[in-house]
Amino acid sequence: MTKYIIHGGKPLFGEVEISGAKNAAVAIIPAALMVNGVCRIENIPQISDVTMSLKILEQLGARIRSVNRHTVEIDSRHIYSTKTSYELARKIRASYYLIGALLGRFGDAEVALPGGCNFGGARPIDQHIKGFTALGARVTVEGGFIHASAEGRKLKGANIYLDVVSVGATMNIMMAAAMAQGNTVIENAAKEPHIVDLANFLNSMGANIRGAGTDTIKIQGVDHLTGGTYAIIPDQIEAGTYMAAVAATGGQVLVKNIIPKHMDCITAKLQECGVEVDEHEDTLLVRRCGPLHKANIKTLPYPGFPTDMQPQMTTVLALAEGTSLVTEGVWSSRYRYVDELKRMGARIQVDDKTAVVEGVDHLTGAPIQASDLRAGAALVIAALAAHGESEISQVQYIERGYEDIVNKLRSLGADIRAVDVPDEDLDLTAHIS
Repeated sequence: MTKYIIHGGKPLFGEVEISGAKNAAVAIIPAALMVNGVCRIENIPQISDVTMSLKILEQLGARIRSVNRHTVEIDSRHIYSTKTSYELARKIRASYYLIGALLGRFGDAEVALPGGCNFGGARPIDQHIKGFTALGARVTVEGGFIHASAEGRKLKGANIYLDVVSVGATMNIMMAAAMAQGNTVIENAAKEPHIVDLANFLNSMGANIRGAGTDTIKIQGVDHLTGGTYAIIPDQIEAGTYMAAVAATGGQVLVKNIIPKHMDCITAKLQECGVEVDEHEDTLLVRRCGPLHKANIKTLPYPGFPTDMQPQMTTVLALAEGTSLVTEGVWSSRYRYVDELKRMGARIQVDDKTAVVEGVDHLTGAPIQASDLRAGAALVIAALAAHGESEISQVQYIERGYEDIVNKLRSLGADIRAVDVPDEDLDLTAHIS
C-alpha cells in the first residue's frame, strides 16, 4: 500500500500538462467493443480506472496493443464473451458502460454490479435500466450481475425521457441505441463535455448521433461500426483540481492542454474568490497573491458547477475570509471528507446537502484518509496548503483519476512523496472497492 507524505505551506509555480479526461476514457474504452475493427485511441490517461477497463476488454476477447504511454489500439473483432469477470468489473464504477456497449453490438450483456468510490450513499442505475428496457431489452439483477438481453439480439429505437439528468444513463443509452434498429431520442439528457466526446468517438466510427451537448440527443441506428483513430479530450476536473491547488497555496501556474470553454464554470468561481485566471487558446494562467474571498457554490449538471469539483472547492473556501455556503445538488453523501478537513483545523458544518464553511487562517498537517477519488484530491490540496506534515492514506482512490499526480505536483515545487507502507500500518476497516 502507498501513502502520500506532504510538507505544506509552499506556493506552486510552473507549468502542468493536463491528461486525457478520465470520465471520457472510461466510456470510450468500453465503446470500442462496439467496433468491428481496430480503434486507435489517443490521449488516454495513465490511471488505474483505465488500466482496469483495458483488462476487462482483454478478458472479453479484445486484443490490446500499447502504441505509446497515451495511445492504445483495441481490436474487438474477436470478442468471445459478453459476460465480464466479477472481480474485475466490481472494481470500477464505470463498468456499467460495458452494458450499453455489449448490448448495443451483441444484444446481450452480463456485467457485475459496479464498484468504484465509496460515497456512502446510493448511486442508482435505474435510469440506465429504464433506457435499456425502452429499447426492448429484458434486464434482471441476480447474483451480483446485471443481465440485459434483447429479443432476437437486436434492440429497437425508442423515445426515452430521463426522469433525472444522469450523465451515466445518457452515455449508456447512447451506446446501446447507436446500433439499434430505427431512431432513438433521449430527452432531458445530460450535457457534459465527456458526453459530447463519446458521441464524437462513436460518430467517427460510423454512428449517427446528433444533439450531444444539448438536452435532446437523436440517434439513427446503424448496422455496424468500423475502426478509426480518435483523441480523447483534456480532463476538465484534473485541470480544475490544479487550479484549486494554486488558489489554496498561492503562486502562479500555467495549466496546459485544456479546452477553456469547459473550464468556465470553475474559472468563474475561482475568480469570485479572488484568484486571477488569464485564458489563452489552450491554456489558463492561474495566480493567487492576495487573500481568498468567500463564495457560495451549488453543484449542478453541466454547464453548472461540477459535483466532481465540490470537495476541492470546499477546501479552498475553508481558507477564505468569511463564511461560504456549499450545496451539493447532484450526489448525496459526498461530504465524508469533511471530517478529515476538520482534523486539519477546518471549520465546516454539514446539514444534509449543505455545508457551512467558516474560513480559517490556516490548516495544520495531520494523518488523513481518502474516502473517494475527489475527496482524495481535496485532501491533497489541503495538505499542500497546510502548515506542517500530512500523511494521506488510501491513495488508491486518488490514482483512479489523476495521472502521475505526485510528480506533477513536485514539478510545481510541492514537497510531496509517495511511500510504500506495510498493509498492517493502514486502517484495514476502510472500504476498498
